[in-house]
Amino acid sequence: MTALARWCLRRRIVVIVLWLAAFAGVAVAAGMTGAAYSNNYEVPGTESGQASARMAKAFPDRSGDGDTIVWHTDSGTVRSGAVEKTMRHTLEKVAGLPGVSEVQGPYGAHGTHGKQGKHGKHGDGGSEGSKGSDGSGARQISKDGRTAYASVIFDRPTDDLDVAQVRKVVDTAQRASGHGLQVELGGAGIALTEAPRAQLAEIIGLGAAAVVLFLAFGSLAATFLPIITALAAVGTASAGITLLSHAMTVADFAPMLGMLIGLGVGIDYALFIVTRHRKGLREGLPVHEAATRAVAVSGRAVVFAGATVCIALLGMLILRLSFLNGVALAASLTVVLTVAAAVTLLPALLGLIGIRALSRRERRRLAEHGPRPERPTGIAARWSGFVERHPKLLGTVAAAVMLVLALPTFGLHLGTSDQGNNPATSTTRKAYDLLAGDGPGARHGSGFGPGFNGPLTLVGTLNGPQDRLAFSELPQRLRDTPGVAQVSSPAFDGNHSTGTITVVPTSSPQSRQTSDLVERLRTEVLPEAGAGGTAAPQVQVGGITASYDDFASVIVGKLPLFIGVVIALGSVLLLLAFRSIGIPLKAALMNIAAVASSFGIVVAVFQWGWGSELLGLGSAGPVEPFLPVIMVSVLFGLSMDYQVFLVSRMYEEWQLTHNNRRAVRVGLAETSRVINSAAVIMIAVFGAFILSGDRIIAMFGIGLAGAVALDAFVLRTLLVPALMHLLGGANWWLPSWLDRWLPRISIEPPPEQPGGVRLPGPQEGEKPIVRV
Repeated sequence: MTALARWCLRRRIVVIVLWLAAFAGVAVAAGMTGAAYSNNYEVPGTESGQASARMAKAFPDRSGDGDTIVWHTDSGTVRSGAVEKTMRHTLEKVAGLPGVSEVQGPYGAHGTHGKQGKHGKHGDGGSEGSKGSDGSGARQISKDGRTAYASVIFDRPTDDLDVAQVRKVVDTAQRASGHGLQVELGGAGIALTEAPRAQLAEIIGLGAAAVVLFLAFGSLAATFLPIITALAAVGTASAGITLLSHAMTVADFAPMLGMLIGLGVGIDYALFIVTRHRKGLREGLPVHEAATRAVAVSGRAVVFAGATVCIALLGMLILRLSFLNGVALAASLTVVLTVAAAVTLLPALLGLIGIRALSRRERRRLAEHGPRPERPTGIAARWSGFVERHPKLLGTVAAAVMLVLALPTFGLHLGTSDQGNNPATSTTRKAYDLLAGDGPGARHGSGFGPGFNGPLTLVGTLNGPQDRLAFSELPQRLRDTPGVAQVSSPAFDGNHSTGTITVVPTSSPQSRQTSDLVERLRTEVLPEAGAGGTAAPQVQVGGITASYDDFASVIVGKLPLFIGVVIALGSVLLLLAFRSIGIPLKAALMNIAAVASSFGIVVAVFQWGWGSELLGLGSAGPVEPFLPVIMVSVLFGLSMDYQVFLVSRMYEEWQLTHNNRRAVRVGLAETSRVINSAAVIMIAVFGAFILSGDRIIAMFGIGLAGAVALDAFVLRTLLVPALMHLLGGANWWLPSWLDRWLPRISIEPPPEQPGGVRLPGPQEGEKPIVRV
C-alpha cells in the first residue's frame, strides 16, 4: 500500500489522466451500446415461471407490451355521442403512431393486427385487463357507464420500447381531456415516461455532504476531494453497469442503487484518508509523507471495509437468482471502484493541492507555533467519559430504542407494489384508480374493481379432446370460488394444445387476499377439478401477482442461509483481525439489530403509509420481495465499516495497556467524531434519494439512512462501548489453542518508534502477520 501511494503521488498527473480516460472510454462505450436493463422477477422452475414460458411458446405474437388508455366522465356516459366521437378520433390517432401495433377499445379495433388481448410482460394499471375479453366492447365499459378503457399494444416488449414514442402516445391521448372528460394512461410501457431522474437527489446529497465536509475540514480544497473521488468512481461504475446489462440480467434500478451506495461509501472512504492526511500535516510531516502514511494506514482500513461490503453484496450470488446476480455484481463493481479511487486518485489529488488540505487558520497556526500533539478533547472526550460512568443505563436505553423500532418488522409483508402505489399526481396512478374505482370522488359501481389491475392467468397444457373439454368447464367452477370477481372464457392457441383463462380477483394485486387466492387455486380448486374420476389437464397459475408471490417465496426460503453465510464470513474476518470471540459476536448482534430496526422504519413508512404520500412516495403497499436481501447485504457491509474503524483503535490501545476501560474510552473518544461525520454524510446522501421519485430507490434511501443513523449514533457510540465496558477483559478473550492456530491479520501497520524504527515482528514460533 505504501509503494502504491508513493507511485500515485510521484505520478499524480498520470493517475488523474488515467482516471479521466477510463471514465471517458467507458462512458462513450455505454452511450454507443445503450442500456439493456430488465426487471424480470420470474424464477425458472416456479409455477408462474413455467406458466409464462408456456404462454411465450404457445402465443409468440403476444410478446409486445400492452398498456391502457382510460377515460372517465362525470356527466353522462362514455357511450354518449360527444365522448365516443372524441375517443374514436383519439384512438385512431394513437393507433397510427410509430411503435403502436394495435389499439383495441370499446368502439372497435384500430390498427393492423386486429387481435385483442395481447399480454404485456408486466403490465400494471389494467394493461392485462382485456385478456379475458370475448370481443365485446361492452366488457371495456364499467357498469355505471362512466369509465372505459382501450388496450394499446406496442410492437415490442417493455424493455425495448422507445421512450420518445411512448411519450407521443401519452401526449396524443391526454389532448382529449377537457369538458368533463378525463383521460389517463397506465401500464409498464407508459411508466417509462415517469422514470425517475436522480439528478436532483444527487445534487442535494452532494450539497449536504459538502457542507458537512467543510464544517469538518474548514478547507474548500479538502472539502471537494472526497466528492471528486466519489464522483469519478460512481460515474465510471454507472457506465460500466450499463455495459454489464448486455451480458446479464440487470434491474433498471441497479444504476441508481449503485450510485446511492457509491456516493455514500466513496465519500466516507475518502473522508477517513483525508482526515488522517490532515492529521499528519498538523504534526509537521511533509505533504508527500503525510499522504503516504494516510494511505498506508487508513487506506488499509478502507480496503478491508470495502472487501467486507463486497463480500456481503456477493453473498447474494448464493441465492442463484439471475435478477439479484446482476444487482450484486453492479453494486460490487461500484464499491470496488470507490476503493480504487480512494487509494489511487485521492493521493494524487492530495499531492496536487499540497498544504491547502489544511484551512488557513490551521496553516497559520502551524507556521507560528509548529506541530503540537493532538489529544481528544471536546464533546467526543466528554461523551466517552459519560458512557464509561453509566454503561448499564445507557446500554438499556439504546437496546430499548432498537427494540421499539424493530417491532414493525414482525408485520413485514413482501409482495408487489404496483402503479396503485405511485404518487397520486402521476397518470399511471390515476389510470389505476379509475380502473379500480378507487380514485378521488369514486362512486359505487364505478370502475372495474380492485382486482382488474392484476388478473391471474391460468395456463393449461392440453393433451387431447378430453383435456380441452375439462378445461372449458373450468370457468364455471372458478366463478364459485371465494375471492374471484370475474372469469373469462377459455382461449386456445392454434393447435389447441394450450389454453388460457383470465381470473380477476375481488382484491387488489398487492393485497394478502389475492396471494391467498393464488394459494387456494393451486392447492384446492385446481387439484379438486379432477377429483371426480376424470383426469384433469395440467393447469398452472401465472400472472404478475403469482410471479411476485413465487419470487418472494423463493427469497424467504433462502434468506436464512444467505444471512447465515454473510454473518459467518464477516465474523471470521473480525475474528482474524481482532483475535477475539466477543468482538465478532457483538458485531453480528449489532448488525442484526441495525437491519431489524431499519426494516421497521421501512414497514412503517411504506407498508403502513406513515408519511409516504407527504414524501411523494405514493400510497401504502407491501415491501418489494428483493429488498430484504439487498438491504441485508448493504447494511451488513456498512455496519462492518464502522465496527472496523471503531474497534481497531480500541484494539490498538488494548494491546498497549491491557486496560479495557482505557481502551474503550480512548477508542471511542478518538474515532467517534470521524464516524459521526461519516454517518451524517451517508445519511444526507441516502436521504436525498427519497426525492428520486422512484419507490424502490426511496425504500433503499430511507432504510439505509435510518440504519446508518442508528448504527452510528445508537450502536457504535452508545450500545457497543457500553457493552464493552460491562464485559471488561472478556471482550478480548480467545482460547489459546485457537490463537496459535489462527493466522495473524493486521488492519493497520505496526506503529513506528522515533527514528522510523518499526517495532519487532513476530518472535520465533509465532504465526506470521498478514497485512491487509
